[in-house]
Amino acid sequence: MTKILLAGIFHETHSFTDDRTTLGDFMIHRGQDLLDRIGDGSQVDGFLATAKRLGWEVIPTANYLCGASGMVEHAVFERFWQDVEPVLRARAHELDGIFLSLHGAMVTTELEDVDGELLKRIRAIPGAEKLPIFGVYDLHATLTREMGALSDGLVCYRLCPHDDTYESAVRATELLARCLETGIRPRQHVLVTNIVWPPTGTGTRDGAMHALEEAARRMERDIPGVLAVNVVGGYAYSDIRDAGVAFGIITEGDDEDAKAALRELEQIAWAHRAEGIPKEHDLDEVVRTFVPRGHGPVLLVEPADNIGGGGPGDCTDVLRALVKYDVEGSAVIIADAAAVAALKSVPIGGRITLPIGGKGSRLDLGPLTLEVELVSRSDGHFELEDRQSQMVVLGAKVSMGESAVVRHGGVTILLTSKRLAPMDLGQWRSQGIDPEKLSMIGIKAAVGHRRAYDPIAAASFTVSTAGPCTSDLARLPYKRLRRPVYPLDEDAAIEVAATHD
Repeated sequence: MTKILLAGIFHETHSFTDDRTTLGDFMIHRGQDLLDRIGDGSQVDGFLATAKRLGWEVIPTANYLCGASGMVEHAVFERFWQDVEPVLRARAHELDGIFLSLHGAMVTTELEDVDGELLKRIRAIPGAEKLPIFGVYDLHATLTREMGALSDGLVCYRLCPHDDTYESAVRATELLARCLETGIRPRQHVLVTNIVWPPTGTGTRDGAMHALEEAARRMERDIPGVLAVNVVGGYAYSDIRDAGVAFGIITEGDDEDAKAALRELEQIAWAHRAEGIPKEHDLDEVVRTFVPRGHGPVLLVEPADNIGGGGPGDCTDVLRALVKYDVEGSAVIIADAAAVAALKSVPIGGRITLPIGGKGSRLDLGPLTLEVELVSRSDGHFELEDRQSQMVVLGAKVSMGESAVVRHGGVTILLTSKRLAPMDLGQWRSQGIDPEKLSMIGIKAAVGHRRAYDPIAAASFTVSTAGPCTSDLARLPYKRLRRPVYPLDEDAAIEVAATHD
């Protein structure tokens, strides 16, 4: 029976927030618990379901999962490796291959390229030097040349919002199966561009990323031997050398054809570079001129506090605007454990004056003190309505921690103890709120909310606010990022640098 070792580590690391991510922040599955993730719609499920169909025996090690947040304490990676290494060392000589479930943008206090280091350590284990290594990773990864050189086939999501996490894992697993059946080891080539786009510029339904994905699919059809072409939007908030837009290609064909395809993708990205910095609307003007549409909410999308990108989820600009104009039927979610705790002694229907939000980022104006009425409280657990939501990477049942719903004038505020990216409408409905009947909703996201929210929206405005996930990358104090890059440097300097790369 074919034996495949499974391991995974998943984190998107924000270099410009003050928080530190520790072992306690990770959801960890080991051994049988990891195998039990079959059926949950995640990356891991995509692999497990395909492995089951193919009749493989899966050797589980560990899978570490955490949403986007600040720099990861290096001890987390070492603890993960302690879970993986003994199993790999003991069984390497009986394995047929290795499958990795990754994000690709994890950074620790000691490592820029966690995934490259993981691959390096795997290759150093006797018996694992030449094992086929395949896996799946996020479109917002940092793809490095080391990752390409040390693995055989890493497959990236094709969609943003990430509706294809499961399908991407299936594709990667099927490429591993192809390798085992044919005995042909593909090569993997990587090109890191001189472009960095904020998450707002990496949606694949239109713009630059759409053009790149269309070109990638064409290359997969037309270039002999090409198995997969990966378009990586990158993660602008990891201050490391290779952050930004990159491309990978997996091929059994001519290497020069593959490299030419990567250069073509680079040219397309450069031609569309300005589209990767989308326009943002003036928040006050949008709210001040708001007229109820009567057929769904208007969305105030706030990428500067994008929870999925590492924002604290408690910045107050949108809340301040809704309160300023007392927008009837409006709502926003604020991650504020202290406010939830302060409400524990308040009866339903009772009133209290609370400092809300503004605690998680130095860029925010600080807490907004409001007199509020307590509407409800809950444990914050709910089940995803959409099993294709990118939130499914955390499992079908998720938690936003102890939560409370309060109201100030016409504004409803859902206070949560944990920050949770707004990617599923079940978050609202679990609290007795129908999001389709709201007039205006503040959304702390960049692109990932679209699958859930766009179908119910009357209109959507990406608004400019303060916060650590700003789309204006010139505001960020990069120290390690390669230079020159767009949009931080002059185009001429970038073009000259590219000719010498």
